[in-house]
Amino acid sequence: MSHFSRSYAEARQKFLDAARTAGAALAQFPHPTKRGSAGEDLAIDVALAGPAEARRCLMVTSGTHGAEGFAGSGAQVTMLHDAALLADCAAADTSLLLVHAINPYGFSHLRRVNEDNVDLNRNFMDFTQPLPYNEAYAEIAPLLVPAQWPPSDTDQAQLMKAVAERGMPWYQAAVSRGQYQDPGGMFYGGDKAAWSNYTLCRILARFGAGREALRWIDVHTGLGPWGYGEPIHMGPDTPESLTRTRAIWGARVTSIYDGSSTSANLTGLAWHAVLQTLPTIDYAGIALEFGTLPVGEVLDALRGDHWLHQHPEADENQRALVRQAMWRAFYGDTDDWREGVVAQVTDAVRDTIASA
Repeated sequence: MSHFSRSYAEARQKFLDAARTAGAALAQFPHPTKRGSAGEDLAIDVALAGPAEARRCLMVTSGTHGAEGFAGSGAQVTMLHDAALLADCAAADTSLLLVHAINPYGFSHLRRVNEDNVDLNRNFMDFTQPLPYNEAYAEIAPLLVPAQWPPSDTDQAQLMKAVAERGMPWYQAAVSRGQYQDPGGMFYGGDKAAWSNYTLCRILARFGAGREALRWIDVHTGLGPWGYGEPIHMGPDTPESLTRTRAIWGARVTSIYDGSSTSANLTGLAWHAVLQTLPTIDYAGIALEFGTLPVGEVLDALRGDHWLHQHPEADENQRALVRQAMWRAFYGDTDDWREGVVAQVTDAVRDTIASA
């Protein structure tokens, strides 16, 4: 699977090369302050394939959660090499808008969060209003990031005791829902719009204005059965929105609102950017969530990542352990997993075209 990469820099170059080969229009949004893990430039790159003035736009995004970007990037590069798919998009009067590495810092540094420890998919809030308080997170937080990593047997036993008493669904929801009080903690939603937040809004305004309809597929990894791309409704909690979404991508579309998704009910999700920038457009979207490891192992990888963030003095052995755990948690490094990602993303794109 030559279209996949093992670093952000490699992924970015493959994306740019594929976009130029496909004749797509390119736009680049360089990060204003940060560099990559190897000192490379960071940017959100956008490729627009097909008729620029098409009535409909299909946006496929990668790297909202940085380290999850390898899967989405590989699928995007593959689509840019798929002449038949691009021709079918054009025939359906649909522009294919590929947004590469919404969180380039996390992508390069193998972190799920951005340069400010912000989870971008919890950051789309109205920060002029009081922010929600995640009481369950506050309860479990003292056990999440221990003094040493890997955690001692005693520290791990304390956490496992709490999880056993309350249940894994409670634990997952408590940690992942989003919290806005601890800037150094896990799943922190921030106290203002992040650079990637307002840059995504700029992209939507620039490429979506004047169109009749917008469809959005956001590629994620880390939840659910190995290799399965769960289509999760990505829009308002209304029967009309869910019905519209299932009419496009099928009855297997799940929802965080009714408990049918492997994801907990979350706050500050990125689809709110559509409401902010294109409030009258006909919109529907899904997050395609590709499974890797059991949720407890994924959360442990994130715990280690946050421990490392708080301990810059950590030695190289500890750093290597954390990086390896993050890689395994968010990327299925096998050909069958990669092939499944490409097939399922492509199917979702074709479902979108068929519904046009």
